[in-house]
Formats: sequence, structure tokens, C-alpha cells
Amino acid sequence: MRTEERTLDVVGYLARLGVERPEEPTVDALFALHRAHVERIPYEAWDIPLRGPIELDPLESVAKIFRGRGGYCFQLNNAFAELLGALGYDVARHRAGVQVRPEDAPPGRHGNHMALTVRCEGRAWLVDVGLGDALHEPLPLRPGTYRQGPLTFVLDHSELIPGGWRLTHDPKGSFVLVDIATEPTTVEEFGRVYLEKLDFIHEQVRKYGFLRSPSVYLRDADGVHELSYCMLRRVEDSVEEREVATEDEWFGTLSEVFGLTLEDARERTELWDRIHPAHLHWRERQREMGRTA
Repeated sequence: MRTEERTLDVVGYLARLGVERPEEPTVDALFALHRAHVERIPYEAWDIPLRGPIELDPLESVAKIFRGRGGYCFQLNNAFAELLGALGYDVARHRAGVQVRPEDAPPGRHGNHMALTVRCEGRAWLVDVGLGDALHEPLPLRPGTYRQGPLTFVLDHSELIPGGWRLTHDPKGSFVLVDIATEPTTVEEFGRVYLEKLDFIHEQVRKYGFLRSPSVYLRDADGVHELSYCMLRRVEDSVEEREVATEDEWFGTLSEVFGLTLEDARERTELWDRIHPAHLHWRERQREMGRTA
């Protein structure tokens, strides 16, 4: 539950992002905040395998960010919405659903994602710092094709949600598309739906591998860093990858590339004990399919 007595530490949040407080809630400032967030706060979903159900209190997500961690969509967008609101932006949360693989049915508004929109300077913007390897900057909320670094996104009307929006990812991306409902929701309503659909959401997480191998993403203007299983990828116009095979190298990569450090020895052991066997299993499957790994 949200604790009303607590307030957001705006100064601390901006310091974590490495940006100064904007004098006014402008579009230019919104873009700078978005870029800083995805460049400094990685997407990571470790809390699911390590701790179970996710706390949806936005201030808890902010506290996690202050501890040098990242988060996944609910946490990152929830926290960012609090910051934007405190800075004077007209921000709204929206229910959404990510289709991960082409063969899957898109989940629509009842899916596994929270998206944001911001109205600023007479225009509406799609804002999302919780999509892993996707947006580096906000997109104008109108149909179009948008290029950001090596990735191309298509924003159009949703085929599944009446009045909604559909963002289609670049073919090099980690998912196919996300459908976004038009009507805004509250933290409380999102939490109620989340609890009602907790089993479904965690089944989606298990199905797509987060419980077996939580992926980590960090976006920048030129591309994406991704660590999945024990494979470190750099996605630009082409994709380069290498294996990070030892425990020391794996945690060193988290620190050096993604700015993440796990101090808790038990969590480090538990995470590695999940990651490494899953990686070996994945590598064997790749060999069976005639692919190199």
C-alpha cells in the first residue's frame, strides 16, 4: 500500500539520473529525463526469482533505484511517473500488454505492462522507460515510423484495443509489440488488477524465461547492451555478442557495463545458481538446433 506521509526525494532522484532540475516542465526537459533514465537505470527483473511478487508502491521502486538497482516495467515506469508528476508534468499511467514472440497472441490491455503518456506543450507523448531495449526518447503519440539510433519503431492504432495504441518493435528487439489502452489508470487500480492477475503474470514471466534467466538491458543513443543468460550482446546496426562464462566475469560485467552491484552474498549465489545452469541448457539447445553459441 502507498504511504501518504512519505514524499518523493526529487533532488535525490535527479542526482541518480545525473540531471539538473528543469525550471519548467518542457518537452526538451522531458526528453533529457527520459534519456538519462534509460541510460543510467537498467531494466532488470531479479526481484521476481529472488523475492516473488513485486511491490507496486512507486516510492518503494524509487528507493530501489536509490540503492543502485534498476527494475522492470511496473517499477521503472511507476517511479518515473512519480518524478514527472513532481516536476509538474501531466502524466498518466496506462494498462498495456507486451507480445514477446511472433507465435504468441498479443495479451492486450490485460497483459504484463504499464505504459505512460505525458501531455506537454500541447502534444501527447508516449513515455516508457520500462521496455528494456526499446525507447531511448519519448515518441509523439501519433501514427508514424520513428528511428532512434539503430532501432526503428512503428506507432499505430491498436488492432486489439479500441481506441488504443500499438508500438511495434524493431526486428532486432526483444519483443514484437506492445498494445496500450487509451484510458488512464491509477496506481491503486493497477495494483488491484495486478493482484487479480498475479498467477497469469508470473506464468508469463516463467514462460518467457525471466525466472530462469533474468535479462538486463541498458539503452543509449547508439544502441543497447543486453545480458541474457551468460551472453553479453551489443545491439547497434549489427549485433555483437560474447559469452560471459564465469561467476566473477558475470558479476563484473553487471558492474562495469550496467552499473549494477549485488552486495548480498546470498542473492549473488542464488542468482548465479539460476543463471549458469539455465545458460548451459540454452547453449545445448542451440547446438542441437545447429546454431553456434
